[in-house]
Amino acid sequence: MPNTAQRPTMTTGELAHLGEGSVAYLRKVSSDDLRGRFPGLTEIDPGLELWALFAATGEPILLSDARDRALAGAMENDLMTVAIH
Repeated sequence: MPNTAQRPTMTTGELAHLGEGSVAYLRKVSSDDLRGRFPGLTEIDPGLELWALFAATGEPILLSDARDRALAGAMENDLMTVAIH
């Protein structure tokens, strides 16, 4: 039997801003994939595995060679982190 109770809906705009300012995602990235994601990134050696912290909106926050440092950056900015595989 289908549930006929009306569920609250979220607009596309509301969904796009969900978690903004409070949630960030942590992701392991290759230095080869960083161009375009981190504006102003200076020359970086190819083939490095790094940790990137992104805002809920996808904006880059920081880049580190160590996962612990990336998590520390999130805590310094009062951000709850989620991991992306």
